[in-house]
Amino acid sequence: MRMPSCCALAIGLGLCAPAIAVDDIDATGARGELHATIAAQDAAVFDAFNRCDDPAQLDRHASHFDAAVEFYHDTGGVTWTREDMLANTRQYACGRFTRELVPGSLRVYPIKDFGAIAQGRHHFCQVSSGACDGIADFTMVWRLQADGQWRITRVLSYGHRAASG
Repeated sequence: MRMPSCCALAIGLGLCAPAIAVDDIDATGARGELHATIAAQDAAVFDAFNRCDDPAQLDRHASHFDAAVEFYHDTGGVTWTREDMLANTRQYACGRFTRELVPGSLRVYPIKDFGAIAQGRHHFCQVSSGACDGIADFTMVWRLQADGQWRITRVLSYGHRAASG
């Protein structure tokens, strides 16, 4: 039986390939190494963000982003460079808000020969009161550099709303 050309093309492009490493969970249901790596990266970038009123911590935060990072924020607009993103962070976040990952919300998906996509939900907490009254969803694209360092190349921060309960 001859395979239709559309099916052959789809197979050749990998469109019919079996799903692998969905959310980096192995056959036993355990989270994999990629998830652990990206979770550690997420913790590091936001540890620095949460203390970015210290210029050294803002620099540490910046080091996690590609110079040409694109940052899409549903209420704040788009920035096209790390410097523009940091200017917004400095002006609107440092010393005002901290970020907390919602436990259990982080999902990590591999990108073949590039890096990973991280999706999740986070709370924003006011430094002055400690109230965590904002919540949003995020998607970040992480690239594994030739030097072994991970850098964020794209950020989507969306669905900003009041946290319930």
